[in-house]
Amino acid sequence: MGMEYVYAALLLHKAGKEVNEEGVKRVVEAAGIQADEVRIKALIAALSGVNIDEVLKSATAVPAAAPATPAPSAAPAAEAKAEAKKEEKKEEKAKEEESALEGLAALFG
Repeated sequence: MGMEYVYAALLLHKAGKEVNEEGVKRVVEAAGIQADEVRIKALIAALSGVNIDEVLKSATAVPAAAPATPAPSAAPAAEAKAEAKKEEKKEEKAKEEESALEGLAALFG
């Protein structure tokens, strides 16, 4: 069963319209898809007697599989180290400039 037919049925249901062959066909064709009468009939037959609201409620009540928690990446740690090294270099450069300025001040002081 193509998902486009199921989506069409859900869209009709959400809009408060009757989920029937003609409605599903119109929605599918409005989406630019050539409607397959056999698939539409099979979908409507499968949905007969089904309470779509209850199915949707039970589907949302089932917890989805928890996404795998990625292991902590080494990239943030490497970035932090690189940043710390940059800071150290900046501090060293600032100290060197201070020393140079002090030396110049002694010459002209």
